[in-house]
Amino acid sequence: MDLLCITIGFVLMLVGIVGSILPIIPGTPISWVGLIVLYLAPSLPFDWVFIIVTGIVAIAIYILDYIIPALGTKRFGGSKAGAWGTTIGLIIGLFLPIPFGILIGAFAGAFIGEVLFNQTEGPEAVKAAFGSFIGFLASTFMKFFATVVYLGLFCYQVWSYRALLF
Repeated sequence: MDLLCITIGFVLMLVGIVGSILPIIPGTPISWVGLIVLYLAPSLPFDWVFIIVTGIVAIAIYILDYIIPALGTKRFGGSKAGAWGTTIGLIIGLFLPIPFGILIGAFAGAFIGEVLFNQTEGPEAVKAAFGSFIGFLASTFMKFFATVVYLGLFCYQVWSYRALLF
């Protein structure tokens, strides 16, 4: 049972890291669930403080994931159309067979969203698209960093309790 919990928890950690980059998958909460699954291993003593603290961090990051791109968009004069364009462009960029398709798609989506739906023109559209893009990058970096830290905590806990688990 211990090995099953470790395996499922580790898979959730990897899915969480992927989800920190893809906007479709809630990466940080999934990584947190991976930590919970680890602590469900019968040989491991359940640490409520650890789970509560990491859960609060996961919820805070999940909320900030919606606030940071909006702040970046508004700071540079963008609109909701630019923010939505960033997300749509990111998803399309995933499937483009070009290097950095995610980044190019996110910026292009923000620009197209501003030009087509917000009727922004020229340099203002580029500035707004840049703001949406910067907000997206900041949010993605924050989520990626958190999920990698959660993976590190997961590995540390497995290593610390290796005598009990294996």
